Amino acid sequence: MAINVNEVYKTVLLIINKEQRGYLTPDEFNKIATKVQLDIVNEYFETINQQSRVFQNETEYGNRYKTVEQNLDALKTIGTCAYDGSTSPPTFKLPTSPIVYKLGTVIYKDNIEVEEVQKNELIRLNLSTLTKPSTRFPVYLNENNKLTIYPASISSDIQVTYVKKPADVVWNFTSTSGYYQYDVLNSVDFELDAIEQNNVIAKILLNAGIVIEDQTIIQMASTEIAQESQNQKV
Repeated sequence: MAINVNEVYKTVLLIINKEQRGYLTPDEFNKIATKVQLDIVNEYFETINQQSRVFQNETEYGNRYKTVEQNLDALKTIGTCAYDGSTSPPTFKLPTSPIVYKLGTVIYKDNIEVEEVQKNELIRLNLSTLTKPSTRFPVYLNENNKLTIYPASISSDIQVTYVKKPADVVWNFTSTSGYYQYDVLNSVDFELDAIEQNNVIAKILLNAGIVIEDQTIIQMASTEIAQESQNQKV
């Protein structure tokens, strides 16, 4: 279940305004919330990278690697790459709706995985008929959000699995007599699992404390974030 943007904004305002410390406008909140959401997604990638190198607790809820992968599930998708024969060599454009944030697997004809290589590797592969890319063992270069697939005879049937870029968080409103009224129809919730709500609030408060120049808010949020990080390592 996603995190409700209105619940988060109301909580943030309640904490900030508790002792008349300042005010966070909807525009400021939206920018900070969007940044925090991307920061957390980037932390997922780093955690996966770290946890893949260590022994995992195999109890049902103790496997950190598995937990983070599950947290990313809402952002995982698959899309078709459009062939562009006008370039030299021809390329495939990565999907733009939704936008690719982290590329996963490149797939040819639904069941053949295309291996990523670097330019120097491609040169070496082409030196031998045994290693030269083929439709059974294709490879690709990834440059500027475009894939160059080898052999060049492949001109269709390319799909990619990927983590999409989460939509910008938006707390939208209508204004009535100078008061902001939450507009649920035109607002955009976080695309993070509800388990991250406290973490989201703490990170938004940290950034908000910087915006309104309040050291008390910054210290409180920093302590909460440090505790959350420690809990995850236990």
